[in-house]
Amino acid sequence: MKRVALLTYSTKPRGGVVHTLALAEALADLGVDVHVFALGEEGFFRPVKVPYTLFGFTVEGDTLEEKVFACIGAMTAGLAGVAGEYDILHAQDCISARAATQVHPRVVRTVHHVDDFTTPVLIDCQRRSIVEPGHVLVVSEHWRHVLLQEYGVAAQVVRNGVDPARIAPITEGRRAALRASVGAQDRFLLLSVGGIEPRKGSKTLFRALGLLRGDKPVLAVVGGHSFRDHEPYRRQALALLPGLGLEVLQLGTVGEEELAAWYRSADALAYPSIEEGFGLAVLEAQVADLPVVASDLPVFREFLTHGRDALLPAVGDPVALAAALEQVMTDRELRATLIEGGRLVVPRFTWAASAARHAEIYDSIR
Repeated sequence: MKRVALLTYSTKPRGGVVHTLALAEALADLGVDVHVFALGEEGFFRPVKVPYTLFGFTVEGDTLEEKVFACIGAMTAGLAGVAGEYDILHAQDCISARAATQVHPRVVRTVHHVDDFTTPVLIDCQRRSIVEPGHVLVVSEHWRHVLLQEYGVAAQVVRNGVDPARIAPITEGRRAALRASVGAQDRFLLLSVGGIEPRKGSKTLFRALGLLRGDKPVLAVVGGHSFRDHEPYRRQALALLPGLGLEVLQLGTVGEEELAAWYRSADALAYPSIEEGFGLAVLEAQVADLPVVASDLPVFREFLTHGRDALLPAVGDPVALAAALEQVMTDRELRATLIEGGRLVVPRFTWAASAARHAEIYDSIR
């Protein structure tokens, strides 16, 4: 059995980090000798059941380029002393992939999505992080096609999973207390996961909510930690609120147990992304029996069907999103349909199956 190091650039609850930890634990359950390496001064956002090492590093620099290359340097330096102990380095992001290819001959890279960098230096850095590893994985057919067409890289699709045990039921008292804390005792509570940033379609969501007739729902936004600086976009998005008659509650980055409790306390998930690698939050919401309003992205259409297990209004269209939100808020029968549909989606995506496929790929690498 090969020794595998899983690499991630952060300890915070972003999608790639969540993926890394869940995959590592599922691989360990299969008997794979796995160790996680990450950049970070503090521990991961949740307890981790596999061995891990953090390369202590505080992100500094005035520009995104400076921050990215400082992180690559820190990861490279950290890995240089330990890479030889592992048969495979499996990188989950651009930063760790660039570092891994400098210190080890056998690198697997999972490309969750391609970032929309605008400077030539970062565009080239991302390109090299995709073309240099010997084995490239993606989590959807959409991104497999993108990598083949735009980078000439033939990637293999290995799906994400979800662990229902991590979205555990809560008591009615806990649910009532969380709803009361955001003023949603008798109001419809929409949950948004991922913070206020361009990729999550936050401006579209705010504008859509402003178009709703009658009583407005409460919108609680969880998350927001990002390597990239989305503060200008966030300020612009929040500046829309007074004119739309909305109040948005920003809950920030929360622990895993609290996130699960918010899923269990809301009435629906609002997830109108304009770009996603996969969209783990959708599966997490469906575990919690939340109706999902997402967007008509190719990655969502790979595992969701509009009207059956989610509503998928046109990407970036506040009018279409408002209509979908109004439907899910006012139509109890539709909500029941989407909840039941979600219950059928969730079993198709397990970390055990994902880990088994990863293990097969590791075993094939010579």
